[in-house]
Amino acid sequence: MRTVVERERKFESPDGFRMPDLSHDGIAALDEPALFKLDATYYDTPELRLTRGALALRRRTGGADAGWHLKVGAAGGARTEHQRALTKSTSPPRDLMGLVQAATRGATVEPVARIETRRREWRLLGADGAVLATLADDAVVGHDLVDDRRVAWHEIEVELVEGDEDLLDAVERRLRRAGARPGSPAKIHRVLGERLDVLTAIDAGAATPVLAYAAAHRDDLVAHEPAARAGDVDGVHDMRVAVRRLRSTFRSFRELWDAGRVDGVRAELKWLGEQLGGVRDAQVMGPRLAKAVRREPAELVLGPVAADLSERFAADEAAALLALRRALTSRRYATLLSTLDELVETPPAMRVSPRWVNRRIHKAVRRADSLLDTALERQAERDTGDDDPALHEARKAYKRGRYAVEVRKLAGDKNARKLVRGLRGLQDLLGDHQDSVITRQVLRETAVQAFGRKANTFTYGLLYAEQVAHGRALVRALPAAQAKSRRRKLRRWLR
Repeated sequence: MRTVVERERKFESPDGFRMPDLSHDGIAALDEPALFKLDATYYDTPELRLTRGALALRRRTGGADAGWHLKVGAAGGARTEHQRALTKSTSPPRDLMGLVQAATRGATVEPVARIETRRREWRLLGADGAVLATLADDAVVGHDLVDDRRVAWHEIEVELVEGDEDLLDAVERRLRRAGARPGSPAKIHRVLGERLDVLTAIDAGAATPVLAYAAAHRDDLVAHEPAARAGDVDGVHDMRVAVRRLRSTFRSFRELWDAGRVDGVRAELKWLGEQLGGVRDAQVMGPRLAKAVRREPAELVLGPVAADLSERFAADEAAALLALRRALTSRRYATLLSTLDELVETPPAMRVSPRWVNRRIHKAVRRADSLLDTALERQAERDTGDDDPALHEARKAYKRGRYAVEVRKLAGDKNARKLVRGLRGLQDLLGDHQDSVITRQVLRETAVQAFGRKANTFTYGLLYAEQVAHGRALVRALPAAQAKSRRRKLRRWLR
């Protein structure tokens, strides 16, 4: 199986669109266009779980990369594509199906759409002849095989090869000035759009945004699972964030569901978060400390500090990743996904008002405020040290508060969007502070181990002291960020 990361942007082009001159901004020339006829059959479950989870499984003929493709979301708008060579069989390869086992919940997949594309493709060349990107001009016809509905459109796709995001930005500016507009990131969404809307429409009254938010992050969790299982840094992070958002939602709006079931799901999500956290912590801490060592003058780095830290975190990551993979193939994980489906796809028995939803959001934010007030008072009155666990509790509470506000943001509330930004700034400060606390713990543990080997521990002490100073500086910055996040204009809508 071959894996590639696609960095691309898509645009819709209106009738009469003329391709602009793109030989600027580092693009020296465009070669002669190549012509392709692409024919792709997309596979999914009857409930379209792959498509809803930002996954696309297809069998495509034509073009330079004909074969079986599984597209998975990645960070920064990129997409990871797992590829297998074509065979005579029209059944998806087992290894690709293994990557989407969680998304399908073990259900079989079947053809749901066929997309035929007539493509003209140019290579955008640099001055040295390097291929910076490809530009495809596509005439597309999509066929929903279940509803027997057809749709046709025209789009332009620009995909990076050796170029960078600045090049994409420059090409986008020229295309948009010529009349192109941002398009759907996936052709399959255009074809199945009507069925997707029907399947995701749940009428829960004022609680509808809460269920929509939970469902969106259930889908995020599943969509990022293949990358997380592979140990991809962004995949692990994104799946972990989805878990946190779900736990927070089930806590802030707990009364919408049966208490026993929702508490059980929160406990299982905590378990899953711990599996992801072990991998994530090793992936973050290793580079963080390696960078800290590189910043030190060579004469202050005594002994193989960088090598010792690298060896430790490589071993930690390998062990944690093995545990994560076991968790993601367990019956326990499969049961968790099934329970999540039931909770987010069934309207709650309890009907609530918009005011009830707002009160729950307000409660989550106010609790975070109270915890931070207490922590800062302890700092001022008792000199508890900047590693006071109360600061960590405030950080977790602000995450829950921000996630609760995001429910309203998802529903298009501009006031909620502004408050999310305000809370994020405060949460980021608290997060950086907690990172410094954990870094100190790791440095102390590693220094003790080095001392036991009779190694020089001077550099560990130096790094520790720097983290203490950094943590204290972050605490001093908290009151200003706190005041900014509490401006009346950000919060008055919560009343």
